Amino acid sequence: MKLKKLLVLVAAMSLMLSITACGSKNNTANGGNNVPAPTTENTPENTTEPAPADTALVPEEGAELLIWDSKDEIKFTNEIVKRFEEKYGVKVKIEEVAPTDQVGRLTTDGPSGLAADVIITPHDKMGEAANSGLVLANDVFAEETTKNNTEASIIASTYDGVLYGYPRAAETYALFYNKSLVPTPPTSFEEVIEFAKTFNDTKKKKYALMWEAGNMYYNYPFIATGGGYLFGDNGTNKDDIGVAKDGAIEGLKVFQSLNAILPIKAGDINPDIKRGLFGTGDIAMDINGPWEVAGYKEVLGDNLAIAPIPTINGKTAISFSGMKIYVVNSFTKYPNASKLFAEFASSKEAQLLLNETVGSVPTNLEALESDQIKNDPIVSGFAVQAANSQPMPSIPEIGNTWAPMGAALTEIWNNNADPKATMDNALKQITDLNNGVAAE
Repeated sequence: MKLKKLLVLVAAMSLMLSITACGSKNNTANGGNNVPAPTTENTPENTTEPAPADTALVPEEGAELLIWDSKDEIKFTNEIVKRFEEKYGVKVKIEEVAPTDQVGRLTTDGPSGLAADVIITPHDKMGEAANSGLVLANDVFAEETTKNNTEASIIASTYDGVLYGYPRAAETYALFYNKSLVPTPPTSFEEVIEFAKTFNDTKKKKYALMWEAGNMYYNYPFIATGGGYLFGDNGTNKDDIGVAKDGAIEGLKVFQSLNAILPIKAGDINPDIKRGLFGTGDIAMDINGPWEVAGYKEVLGDNLAIAPIPTINGKTAISFSGMKIYVVNSFTKYPNASKLFAEFASSKEAQLLLNETVGSVPTNLEALESDQIKNDPIVSGFAVQAANSQPMPSIPEIGNTWAPMGAALTEIWNNNADPKATMDNALKQITDLNNGVAAE
């Protein structure tokens, strides 16, 4: 565990420098010992351009591709498809399918030949797809992908030691704040509590800070910052569950103490309630993700700002990060063309185009260092927090954690339950689910 925590800190500091200075650095993760070894097979050498070398791989004759993407990001996909068709002469058709639904569709439509040749998925669903043999390894471009992207995105794109994904964008959550109410954001939760003493008015439903207190995703910093974790070995070891470690318990005591400034039942906090209160200025701060930026910016304008999550017990808060990644359908008739598209659509230029189009946070190291990213205070704010993040595990057992952890957090928050006993119980429940033990 000491080595793991050291590697976490080294990785976090490295990518932080990539955002604030001019060097190529790596992203934070829960260690660094599961990054696949680079391969030199069919990979261009001595180039800073992530696009593939034509001599390494060429599309199959007559290749035609189907790509799935979300309605919200179709503008980007239309443009990147146009550029790909011009470069490679491969016709590409686009269908609108939400990324969260694509692995499910691939499961049913892949064997029948009806699925997209390249899909986009949140990385935590990739393990399911890889475990079922639905996606091809990122083999030809493994070295370029690993070299050009953050460490966290590479870990997130890897399952069972094999690189499958082509990172497209990073997502994590951070501290949204209303500058008209909070001119200088708090750097610690102690400062949040002090601010709440002058801002809160519970009778008027006015609170300094609100977030989803019963959702493990948003509360992972209270577990991980002090050394806890969900699964060990970069999220790959289902038998090493770290939610009841001493560091996690100390962080959860801070979590529990915040109920004093947000005396609301966990089940009564949801995104719609937060949107309404944040928009009217009745909450000054919100812990949330980039998907809320457009709506909040429409209401608050230039008063919307982003800062890192406040420190916990004096330590930099470690959030969960999610990656959107391209993966290639293992049933594709055109694996060469599909791999070329996945590489092309995840390059530095493509990621900057995606940022320009929808405000996404790149994973490409050079893109993160660009003026386009550094000069955008919203995106760069998320990028700073992403430097202190760990990718959600992508092993199938991640599905066994949400209900037990949500129930445990709710007990600690609503009923002032003992964090240690509650987490020990959650750990047992997750272990039993992982091992297929029926509930008593």
